[in-house]
Amino acid sequence: MDNQENNNVVNNNMADTNNYASNTVTIPLEYKPISMWGYFGYEILFTIPCIGFILLCVFAFGGTQNVNLKNFARSYFCGIIIIAVLFLLGVVVFGVGAGLFGALGASSSSM
Repeated sequence: MDNQENNNVVNNNMADTNNYASNTVTIPLEYKPISMWGYFGYEILFTIPCIGFILLCVFAFGGTQNVNLKNFARSYFCGIIIIAVLFLLGVVVFGVGAGLFGALGASSSSM
């Protein structure tokens, strides 16, 4: 291979590289995906008792421009609400039930 052929090969490779760079799509910062480690880190951050809940509310209600982080925070917030409602429902059902059975047991034993 002579010098001219080497230059042609190098120029063709550079053209392919430039063509690839011009064909790639740049994603706006607000739609930038979160990595798996990012989700893991936000999951740990949201589990910190008080500060995590505050940051969760900030991210869920518009404290970030990233749509993916906002949607993740909203879904995490909805999960917390569902767990809280189920917990309160369990306390009401089992708390009232235990109170009724305790009152019935006390009144039947006094007869």
